[in-house]
Amino acid sequence: MNSLLQRLFLLFSLLCLSLVAQAQQVPVAPVLAAKSWVLVESGSNQFLAAEKPDAKLEPASLTKLMTAYLTFSALRQKTIALDQPVPVSERAWRTGGSKMFIKVGDQVPVEELIKGMIVQSGNDACVALAEAIAGSEEAFAVMMNREAERLGMKSSHFKNSTGLPDPEHVTTARDLATLASALIRDFPEEYARYYSMKEYRYNNITQPNRNRLLWLDPTVDGVKTGFTEAAGYCLISSAKRGERRLLSVVLGTDSDAARASESLKLLNWGFQFFDALKLYAALQPVSEFQVWKGAQNRVKAGFPADFVVSVPKGYGDKLQAELVSTQPLVAPVRQGQVIGTLKLSLEGRPYGEYPVQALEDVPLGSWLARLIDTIRLWFA
Repeated sequence: MNSLLQRLFLLFSLLCLSLVAQAQQVPVAPVLAAKSWVLVESGSNQFLAAEKPDAKLEPASLTKLMTAYLTFSALRQKTIALDQPVPVSERAWRTGGSKMFIKVGDQVPVEELIKGMIVQSGNDACVALAEAIAGSEEAFAVMMNREAERLGMKSSHFKNSTGLPDPEHVTTARDLATLASALIRDFPEEYARYYSMKEYRYNNITQPNRNRLLWLDPTVDGVKTGFTEAAGYCLISSAKRGERRLLSVVLGTDSDAARASESLKLLNWGFQFFDALKLYAALQPVSEFQVWKGAQNRVKAGFPADFVVSVPKGYGDKLQAELVSTQPLVAPVRQGQVIGTLKLSLEGRPYGEYPVQALEDVPLGSWLARLIDTIRLWFA
């Protein structure tokens, strides 16, 4: 009798687990020993899981991602050059924390400073670059905040180029994911060149990259560690497996080992429990939207990079997409301007909304065309 009851109980338990598994659409995220974290599908900036993503925290040396972003921007705009020698100021030399050990009066090429900033996490290198780009670190901080606003980092405020503690120097896991994704997207060659370097030698001192995952997982190719007493041990990491890239931001762990293990746990979970679907190729026109008062009356719409979305394994055929145009869309329209929204649903439930951009410019039309469209809009 007891044996029969045990069998019935086991059967009932298995049936309950089966029903839960069938009803559970989104996989349950792992529990991480961290203050705040997010996991992002880089192909669409889709959040797969998060814990306190908008908690304002000190970013420590994760700040250097913004310093790097502005440095790469300056190189692209040719306001600085890789081989340009940068004089080391006393302020840069005296900056505390981690260093690449540059000396006052040295003329250090920009590229050496970049490696010192990224691989060695050199605060002295950051200040030298900030002064070369903006004239002073204070002016550079203004540029950092302006760029943060442009990128949509709504909860960040920067006071320095290094991440050294300051009560007004704060950001969030969500904003850091936005920044890291932008750096990888906008500067792919620079990202590949510098962020996977395991060590760098300067001034006869070899220092290893503090990102342990570069040794633990060959699919991880960046990005940055950070630590202060207030911030704890932090790590932004990115892994590419096949054509798919995931990005994790883990803030406020208790040790160097913990930030690595928790980040790897999060990345592995994302790759294991989600499938990636490439919905649209980079610059592929996915639709044409009506334009008013323009030199042409239609504009091609799409995405600047491959648009990849993650869905729980086995749910790929249940994803539906709807493209909605921003109307009235009035010329001039600039390439890259957001002109619509891609709305995704999974089994009839909302699954995310993503901005759709113009793939071309549409200048103003002739005065006659504008007049005709003005009249038409009155009755639209």
